[in-house]
Amino acid sequence: MDLNLNGKQSQTLSPQTIQSMKILQMGSQELLEYITEAIQENPVLETSETGGPDEESAIMRKKLEWLDSASRQERRTAAGNDEDTDSLANYGGAEVQEENLYFYLFSQLQLMKLPSDLMKAARGITENLNGNGYLDEPLEKLAEDLHMEKDFLENALKIVQSLEPAGIGARSLKECLRLQLERREGDTTLAKEIVAKYLNALAKNKYTWIAKELSADPNEVRDACDLIRSLNPKPGSGFAGREQLNYITPELYVETFPTHFELTANDDFIPALKISSYYTSLMKETRDEEVKEYLSEKVRQAKWVIKSIEQRRSTLMSCAECILKTQEAFFRLGPGHLSPMGLSDIASKLGVHESTVSRAIKGKYIQCSHGVYPMSFFFSRSLGRNSPDDSAVSPDAAKALLKKLVNEEDKRKPLSDQKLCALMTAQGCPLSRRTVAKYRDELGIPATSVRKEYP
Repeated sequence: MDLNLNGKQSQTLSPQTIQSMKILQMGSQELLEYITEAIQENPVLETSETGGPDEESAIMRKKLEWLDSASRQERRTAAGNDEDTDSLANYGGAEVQEENLYFYLFSQLQLMKLPSDLMKAARGITENLNGNGYLDEPLEKLAEDLHMEKDFLENALKIVQSLEPAGIGARSLKECLRLQLERREGDTTLAKEIVAKYLNALAKNKYTWIAKELSADPNEVRDACDLIRSLNPKPGSGFAGREQLNYITPELYVETFPTHFELTANDDFIPALKISSYYTSLMKETRDEEVKEYLSEKVRQAKWVIKSIEQRRSTLMSCAECILKTQEAFFRLGPGHLSPMGLSDIASKLGVHESTVSRAIKGKYIQCSHGVYPMSFFFSRSLGRNSPDDSAVSPDAAKALLKKLVNEEDKRKPLSDQKLCALMTAQGCPLSRRTVAKYRDELGIPATSVRKEYP
């Protein structure tokens, strides 16, 4: 009989370590839900606002609850996590009401105190608006569905079109733009005429041709066209349809000063956790071994939760400090000044694994003077080191340069993608023609034929 012994090393993660990694990658809302659930399941874990029972009779009641049934977490595990977890929409007693285009319009209608029949008509129109805020349904058909006269419905439509945002309730792009122009101060007569007759020419930048057709000053036509372009062709697109909007809670704030930056963590939404002094005293004083063993285990669990949350904050702050230092040009100058940076760059500076950085930044946001950005936004690959100072170029910087070249081009002879490619290479940003076309599309810059202005 042959006996073979094979040595094999394997690494097993403890449940506590797995829990710590999960907490690290939780977003703000997910962490809040986790803390709320942890407080419910562990009696020794509490916030600074909560406390333990002060009557001795509660001890026996708690003991029966602990010993006669499994904990909530154990029951969830046994049931395969089938129990529903309560949403935190009402966390802290603050109700979150669904906010969408329809609710926003209804709230304005209610303030107008319209007669019941006119309110019914206005609400009927509002409910038939599409996601962009347009009324697709013909008034004749809508009048038939609502059992109302068409003329009466037209009056209701005028009321809907008077609501915010401007342009809501339009039946066409021309009407949408006209409604917005009517609310603008100053003389918009020329802009209205261009909207009514020359939208197609405007789309092709035929300013000179429009000026000749209207016998108008070319500079005034250009100003009118710029005004039209500043309008919103989809006034309802800024709202969620009939689903609830999701709000972003920044984890970190960056405040810019002339000589330095100030990085602060947004800890307002995270309740301060502590170990209940009541239950720690009970654990030391009780002679009931079952109660003592149970409380001892719960205290260990609570300490690990608190430690993991503190470690999450510390790691997140360390990552943010490295990002702030590397991307200083972006935080001072804004988009177009992002430097190449990878997970490995941050990991090496912090002395941790790349996966730790990846978990730390997942679903986290930074708010600065230029807006709110996901932390992953600041990680950008290098496009090469062909610039005069041998510095790397990021896609963000490449897009900024591309936009600058297009803005400065001769609109009568706009630059082709190949020409843009050559100019960018000459300025230390080598890109293929295909990549230039890709970035141009991402920036919403039309092709050469569309950008051309005809004399």
